[in-house]
Amino acid sequence: MRPWREMEDMQREMEDMFTPFFRGLAWPWREERAWSPAIDMVERKDEIVVRVDLPGLEEKDIEVSVDDGRLTIRGERKETREEKDEGYEYYCERRAGAFFRGLPLPTGVDADKVKASFKNGVLEVHLPKAKESKPKKVEIKAA
Repeated sequence: MRPWREMEDMQREMEDMFTPFFRGLAWPWREERAWSPAIDMVERKDEIVVRVDLPGLEEKDIEVSVDDGRLTIRGERKETREEKDEGYEYYCERRAGAFFRGLPLPTGVDADKVKASFKNGVLEVHLPKAKESKPKKVEIKAA
């Protein structure tokens, strides 16, 4: 059981609805300290490739899943500031905390063949396209 499923579903619906309008801009309803990693999605002939910028994370901090035509990436970046520093912070732009991205996939994928790798702070997910089912004429028999 996932207690936050309804909230995640609602966030996913809002992202699906408003992403085209706010692409490249901060989401107006998100908390100021929240962060959302930058994502590129490219559709190739036989696969979809997704790259996610996740500097400062390790593989163990990231979860990737494919379900019902949607790629979900979630994780958490730990706070790295040193509390013993007594100086004044002029800039504090690096965000930390949990993140969640749900991406609708433009075509069906073979979930059993999805592969992910993580190198130099970039997560790369390869989602092979599902084999297209060919039209089939169905014979009708008299009852």
